[in-house]
Formats: sequence, C-alpha cells, structure tokens
Amino acid sequence: MHLKVDDQISGESLSETALGDEEAHALVRRAQAGDEAAFERLVRGFYDRIYRWALVRTSDPDDAEDVTQQVLVNLHRGLLTFDGRAQFSTWLYRVVTNASSGFLRGRLRWGRLKERVAVQQSLLGGVETPEGIDCEAAETRAAALVGVFLEQLPRRQREVFDLVDLQGYEPVEVSRMLELRPVTVRTHLLRARRALRRKIIESHPELVEGYSP
Repeated sequence: MHLKVDDQISGESLSETALGDEEAHALVRRAQAGDEAAFERLVRGFYDRIYRWALVRTSDPDDAEDVTQQVLVNLHRGLLTFDGRAQFSTWLYRVVTNASSGFLRGRLRWGRLKERVAVQQSLLGGVETPEGIDCEAAETRAAALVGVFLEQLPRRQREVFDLVDLQGYEPVEVSRMLELRPVTVRTHLLRARRALRRKIIESHPELVEGYSP
C-alpha cells in the first residue's frame, strides 16, 4: 500500500464531517487496495475523535496532538491488519489507546497535570457567581467545572464518562471499545457521574439544579 502521510499534519486542515462505521469500512477496503484519496478521507473523518480520545487519556492538548500524529502514522502502517470483524471505530480506539499508553510511559506527565489542575481550581474558585445568573451561563460554567474535575477522576472513569456522556456512545458500544463487560462500564459511569456531581456541589452548589443545602 503506497500511501503518503505528512510528517506533521494540522488538525485544522484535517477536521471534517465524522464518518460512520459503515462508510469507514468501505473506505478502509479501498485504502487497503492502495487508494490514497480513500485513506485521506478516512483520516479526515476520524481526526477529531482520535484527538479527543488522546486528550482524554493524556489530559494535555499538546500531548494529545503528539499522540494523534503518532496514531496517524500507526494507522498508515497498520491499516492492512484491520480485518473488518470489529467496528472500525472500536479497532481505531485500541490504536489510540496503545499509542497513548506508549507515550505516557515515556514521559512523566502527572506532576504537571496535578499542578495544572490546582491552578485551574484556584482560578475557578476566585470567580464570583453573580446573583440571578441565567440558565445558559450556569450551564456554561458547570461545563467548565466538569472539564476541570474530569481530569481528577481515575483514568477508566474518565474514559467511560467522556465516551458515554460527552460523545454519545451507548454503554454496550463502549464495552466493546474498552474490552470491558457492560456492567463494568455502567459501574464506572455511575461512579464518575457521582464524583463529578459531588465535586461541583462542594465547590459551586448554586450550579446544580434542584440542589439545596
């Protein structure tokens, strides 16, 4: 398969309408046969998801970009190993997982992560919530807090919450992607939701609908 992948590819230039698995399978077959345009369309259709998955695992935009670039190289080299028995998105998620794990093993990131979370918490804690805040502003603020607190969850809870609640995958799909039992996925999801709600209530109870001290 003679396909060309740039040494460094801009996410801005690759971001395109997401692909479904059925369309992806057709593109994979063409790419495996040497169709460069099909491979490029495949990359464009999954770039945003690759980056997002990498970001959830690394918790750092720069690291996620590095992992994404590595995944594109791995995808180019290993596409012939995809046999179509699994959904392409499930197979690709494993590629991203492996690339992220390899990246993190080679870098000591957790010290920086803890420092960054502490700074973010300090900044959020210093912003006063105005009286009579409207629903849209409250939702925006709550979403920002979720982004901060999500980084503090155990990795598996973070992955499951992102895939189900933020990306819209069904728990049964996530169980295949992460190679976990469906009940295990639901357990991680429940724990993540409870932990995030508790953290938001502790720091900004006024943002939680129906909450009263």
